[in-house]
Amino acid sequence: MASTREEIQADLEDQVSQLTKQVASLTKAMSKRSSAALADTRESASELYEGFYDRFTDALPAMRKQARVAQKTAQDNPMTTALVGVAVFGLLAALLSRR
Repeated sequence: MASTREEIQADLEDQVSQLTKQVASLTKAMSKRSSAALADTRESASELYEGFYDRFTDALPAMRKQARVAQKTAQDNPMTTALVGVAVFGLLAALLSRR
């Protein structure tokens, strides 16, 4: 019976050793995959940022021109501008009061 107990203990120790090696191997593989995924995500985010920046930079002159046109229109029509401002303020107040 002593030899059987020793054999079982030796088998269990071998199994634990093998499982420990497998867990270490899986941990290493997951670490490599997560590092690669992180690098891909960073690259994608960088490309997305560059795309937005390029589009914004390209659109900036047109936005400035439209802002100047809106400013001139507001200066030329102060009464209409005031009425539109009051209407927008009333709309916002109505929307916020519903909550």
